[in-house]
Amino acid sequence: MDDASNNNNNKRARTSVDKALVDVWLRELGQLSTRNFALRRRASEDLVLRLGIYAKLDKHRGCVNTVSFNADGDILISGSDDRRVILWDWKTERVKLSFHSGHNDNVFQAKIMPFTDDRSIVTCAADGQVRHAQILESGGVETKLLGKHQGRAHKLAIEPGSPHVFYTCGEDGLVQHFDLRTGAATELFTCRPIDDRRNYMTVVNLNAIAIDPRNANLFAVAGSDEYTRLYDIRKYKWDGSTDFGQPADYFCPPNLIGDEQVGITGLAFSDQSELLVSYNDEFIYLFTQDMGLGPNPPPSSPVSTRSEASEMGSDHTSAASPSTANTDVRIAPQVYKGHRNCVTVKGVNFFGPKCEYVVSGSDCGRIFIWKKKGGELIRVIEADRHVVNCIEPHPHSTVLASSGIESDIKIWTPNAADRATLPTNIEQFKPKANRWMHHVLSPEDLMMQLFSLQRRRTSPEHNDENSAAGRELLQLILTFNANSDGSSDDDP
Repeated sequence: MDDASNNNNNKRARTSVDKALVDVWLRELGQLSTRNFALRRRASEDLVLRLGIYAKLDKHRGCVNTVSFNADGDILISGSDDRRVILWDWKTERVKLSFHSGHNDNVFQAKIMPFTDDRSIVTCAADGQVRHAQILESGGVETKLLGKHQGRAHKLAIEPGSPHVFYTCGEDGLVQHFDLRTGAATELFTCRPIDDRRNYMTVVNLNAIAIDPRNANLFAVAGSDEYTRLYDIRKYKWDGSTDFGQPADYFCPPNLIGDEQVGITGLAFSDQSELLVSYNDEFIYLFTQDMGLGPNPPPSSPVSTRSEASEMGSDHTSAASPSTANTDVRIAPQVYKGHRNCVTVKGVNFFGPKCEYVVSGSDCGRIFIWKKKGGELIRVIEADRHVVNCIEPHPHSTVLASSGIESDIKIWTPNAADRATLPTNIEQFKPKANRWMHHVLSPEDLMMQLFSLQRRRTSPEHNDENSAAGRELLQLILTFNANSDGSSDDDP
């Protein structure tokens, strides 16, 4: 590491210590409440730089596709390719409960419904099913089918503070609303492309859904095109008398409008209603509410996007904020770079008591942590031999849970004696190829990776990678063909 890097690290260390001393002094003088002191310490960059492995939770027999904490933070729930759901006492590394989900394929998401004494669990999976598991007083578990998607159902989103209501999205483009009080599934709409540019795609295959924690009426969905769509459930007529398929707003970075080779794998809302969007084979973007394109963004190509997006953004912003009515240029979203997101459906998340950081997994098997403000990459952590897909922050502490292609879950706490520094070869990180492909390849995965490789081969800045990308493309097709011939549906 060069002298400039050492100087930056030393300056960062001094600044962190100075802030901590000032906070202690202010607390002792009564000018900083105990609660705010605790929040500042939890958000400390020093703690992030000291994150180290606390535990490896290893009871699944396949890739762990979902990890989530309960509201109190004392229980972690996980779901896997082995079709099982496990509830962990993560502090003691003990399994509290393990049961078969009832799904016929890989479990993609499992969450504990709030205010249910941690006894009500909802899941979705590669079989398209949406299921409810109820933990009985006897300790047994009853599971039942609530609804189904035609194709894989990657994500669900629970209405904040509700023990009954949640939403799901699937690769069939369908968004469904569930109420556990009735057990009924309401099909809200099927997400479709905004124009006929992608004539091979009649629906948008949805990978992600998220609800705004500050306004539970607003939820966002995203998938196999460049747009994140924001909907307002208040516009839905429960008697089915109106078409609810029209979004209230669209979000997309100006440089990606009209790009047919990108899609979205992950979404997250911050406590300030900021929207975090992770693109495959691209970057992560942070949008504020005033960065929307409006409910009717005209189709355009990337070449003409910047001026058109500015005009649309100006109109939309002036409607939302009169003080910016004379603004001609729409503010660009914050960008987070360094990770690789090419081959699996990765989530993205905020970290910190006030969402001070952005976290993501990567195809290189590492966790990436950026400062939300400014986008500075401050931490890279080795976390999986292959790929990290899930990063879940603890609701109250500086703790992370991660999972990926390996069959374990890793818990990270600020227990390291020394502060970590960034590796010098981040730009050289590459996916740890091909040994794990049989775990993730389906026709949809194959299409995502083909688009990713085509994008790299045609991108001017990747000319030197063309031959390598060609070899990878051939290997990808051969791997998919071999696995299709030899696939088995036997339960592990």
